[in-house]
Amino acid sequence: MMSLNPVQIFKMGAEEEKSETARMSSFVGAIAIGDLVKSTLGPKGMDKILQTSSNNETIKVTNDGATILKSIGVDNPAAKVLVDISMVQDDEVGDGTTSVVVFACELLKEAESLVSQKIHPQTVISGWRKAVDAAREALTNAAIDHGNDPVKFKEDLLNIARTTLSSKILTQHKEKFSNLAVDAVLRLKGSGNLDAIQLIKKLGANLSDSYLEEGFLLDKRVGLNQPKRVENAKILIANTPMDTDKIKVFGSRVRVDAVSKVAQLEVAEKEKMKLKVDKILKHGCNVFINRQLIYNYPEQLFSDAGVMAIEHADFEGVERLSLVTGGEIVSTFDCPEKVKLGTCDVIEEIMIGEDKLLKFSGVSLGEACTVVLRGATQQILDEAERSLHDALCVLSQTVKETRTVFGGGCSEMLMADAVSKLAAKTPGKEAVAMESFAKALRQLPTIIADNAGYDSAELIAQLRAAHTSGKHTIGLDMQQGRVGDVAQLGITESFQVKRQVLVSGAEAAEMILRVDNIIKAAPRPRAPDHRHH
Repeated sequence: MMSLNPVQIFKMGAEEEKSETARMSSFVGAIAIGDLVKSTLGPKGMDKILQTSSNNETIKVTNDGATILKSIGVDNPAAKVLVDISMVQDDEVGDGTTSVVVFACELLKEAESLVSQKIHPQTVISGWRKAVDAAREALTNAAIDHGNDPVKFKEDLLNIARTTLSSKILTQHKEKFSNLAVDAVLRLKGSGNLDAIQLIKKLGANLSDSYLEEGFLLDKRVGLNQPKRVENAKILIANTPMDTDKIKVFGSRVRVDAVSKVAQLEVAEKEKMKLKVDKILKHGCNVFINRQLIYNYPEQLFSDAGVMAIEHADFEGVERLSLVTGGEIVSTFDCPEKVKLGTCDVIEEIMIGEDKLLKFSGVSLGEACTVVLRGATQQILDEAERSLHDALCVLSQTVKETRTVFGGGCSEMLMADAVSKLAAKTPGKEAVAMESFAKALRQLPTIIADNAGYDSAELIAQLRAAHTSGKHTIGLDMQQGRVGDVAQLGITESFQVKRQVLVSGAEAAEMILRVDNIIKAAPRPRAPDHRHH
């Protein structure tokens, strides 16, 4: 006789969620993530406080979608997909991290109601794909390219920087910081190598005291009795131990039959170090920068030779120095003729607040520059750095892909209008899916208006009417709380960012919608500890 008990095919402890339950679980997790970051969207979005529970408790205050999602532990698999797309958006274009998550979340809300009306997920996906193509085509046709006109293109870049910074902590000083970011990016001459732009944070004063410093700043001090200013510097950049002038007694055994033998060992160590310093000096350098420590004896030898020695320049500092001065990082010093030294016109000490820093002027990489950020608290400085980094990333992408589109919800309404027109011509159930895609796109300006405390229903109805009648430059003016012509207001965004939000958000929502089964592996059993205590 056959048993009617269900067959157990998974290991003990493994969990499985099927069809409707699995889909519901995915929708709930993804929508929860979208709702978490939704309130940070737009120029009037709010900030979140992120607090760690470790011993050295740190606090972050931010409204950057990627930073928020990176910092929270997520267990739901669909929610993890949304966290990942925000990271990809951050790496790819630097901005739009909140928009992409909120857009995917709104698509899934629409999908939830469509699936409950017994429309098959594959039909919804098929409709969405046609909608994405229509939206992308409308966005591409509406894009403006001023790449060949330097004056207009610089104005575009300034508008993009203002738009990006208007939703960040730097919004009060956006004129200053947008000019600062554009100047820094235009110095790169289209290379897009953001490593040449260094951000240094110094507590004290306020954000408006931040400035752009040409050349390179290193947050280190010169050794004792060494020159504080060097002209026509020839720089040897090294990563080598310079701390063997003393016997490290800890962890080592030295057996001698007289104290004088210890002295001999120390003399031998010193000789070895002197030999190393002599080899370094044979390179003809007048500045020696080491990633590791430089102890007292070699420091004294460098002082005697009139060489500026800088120790403990952290790895990033050494890498960046190598890039901007054109020197190589060396670890052995036997072949001076093969080593390429870095060069710069002047190295001098400067004061920022109460700290002394070294300024490298006239470096061989002409585009190198440093942004010095000032602020009252560490949290403000960290958020200012994140905001400026986002702006620099977007600008460097725009220099490569020079097309721009209008912001303030204008592009979303334009794409939604194109999708709605296509849906009206499409027969069958796919038309319902397309209409839901257009509705999800319209949710982005709705949320921006809601976050600012304005009447979103009224504003979005006006926007929709304007776009349907062919006025495709009408968007939200969040300073006045009404609709306006964003071309005149200068609310501009990078075409690359908008396109990435559209494509990534739709792909992530599609991926989550395809799921009909979630299988969780059995946890590893913990073996009992039989050791004797």
